[in-house]
Amino acid sequence: MNGQVINIDPNILGGTPVFFGTRVPIKNLFDYLETGESIDVFLDDFDGVHRDQVVRLLEMSQKLVETSANILNENFA
Repeated sequence: MNGQVINIDPNILGGTPVFFGTRVPIKNLFDYLETGESIDVFLDDFDGVHRDQVVRLLEMSQKLVETSANILNENFA
């Protein structure tokens, strides 16, 4: 694996963000987590996705939320 996590390509699922090297939408991970499923269950169901991709995606999401805190706070004020 080359270290990339997300791929957005108009020729793959119409440009839906997917895990790099797969056709698995990023949204699927969040859907699993939202319903209480574990990362292990997700990985069992989507064997093309690697654990390090999931971990890096969650880290990227955390950074995005942290750096967007000011913007998010303005929208709720």
